[in-house]
Amino acid sequence: MSLADTAEAGVQRMPALPSLLAALTGPAGPAQRRALAKAITLLESSRADHRLLADALLDAVLPRSGAALRVGISGVPGVGKSTFVESLGLMLLERGHRVAVLAVDPSSQLSGGSILGDKTRMERLSVREEAFIRPSPAGHTLGGVAEKTREALLVCEAAGHDIVLVETVGVGQSETAVAGMTDCFVLMQLPNAGDELQAIKRGVMELADLVVINKADLDRDAATRAQAQITGSLRIAGQQGRGDPLRLAERWTPLVMPVSALDGQGLADFWAAVQRFAAQQQRTGAHAERRRRQNEAWMDERITAGLMQRFQAAAAVRAELPALRAAVLDGRMVASVAARRALDLYAAAGPPAAASPPP
Repeated sequence: MSLADTAEAGVQRMPALPSLLAALTGPAGPAQRRALAKAITLLESSRADHRLLADALLDAVLPRSGAALRVGISGVPGVGKSTFVESLGLMLLERGHRVAVLAVDPSSQLSGGSILGDKTRMERLSVREEAFIRPSPAGHTLGGVAEKTREALLVCEAAGHDIVLVETVGVGQSETAVAGMTDCFVLMQLPNAGDELQAIKRGVMELADLVVINKADLDRDAATRAQAQITGSLRIAGQQGRGDPLRLAERWTPLVMPVSALDGQGLADFWAAVQRFAAQQQRTGAHAERRRRQNEAWMDERITAGLMQRFQAAAAVRAELPALRAAVLDGRMVASVAARRALDLYAAAGPPAAASPPP
């Protein structure tokens, strides 16, 4: 079947969309959770006909999305992100919220597989009907999030979840993408792990709106020292959003808070800080500006990904690219020269007759 035929088949299957949308936006319960899972599976599919359906779904849910508080949670492996997310989620459910958790697991660079174990690590939260947990593989996406996490955010909001927690892979300083899709970015640290000095480095730390010292109950003295050191380092480094238009009216100084997710100590204070931050962002207009920036960056990212997909699919490029790669590997051609020649081949070939939808 040609790409055009596949697209036509996708259009013919559009009548199935209303039933999915009705269940997705219907009453909370098992039927809605199944619809939400199916919707995210559709969004993650790379098939051209599924992409057409996914685009139609996103257009339909857009007016119902955007009202949730989006919180990104990052930190090194072993810091206790899953335990923290579950304890926080349970507390929020008791306060009457509906919580969605988008957890991203690392993918193997060899097999491409992913364990997707976050849901099993949140046994108590996963059985609650007011909560929804979706683990997704990171794949080849950088920044600690999955490729379709932003789209999954929208459908979770359309389903009525007023708080969405995005738990990242947990690889350290490179996890900055989650800050570009959430309203509040939380970085988790460990006491006595030598992470205090990371506060003076550029990267993930400077993007944090809140810093949590987890497992503070294991060594309270160490947690207190870490809190003081990170707070001082943030202040000295000037990482309070100086000159950032998102924090012009009132500067937000990142708070550093000790928490014990296992026994729930400090969670109420943490959430109170999140609410203060969110209220300040709303009051100053920074929230709306942050969302606008994120949407613009998302569009640019998808354009880049779509162009790469079409570039790799072009017949002229596929025919010559192996030889160009071999010349670079053998040292017979400079990489930048080979890249320009490949791009010239793509430009000369013109757009494909039936381009696939953007990813």
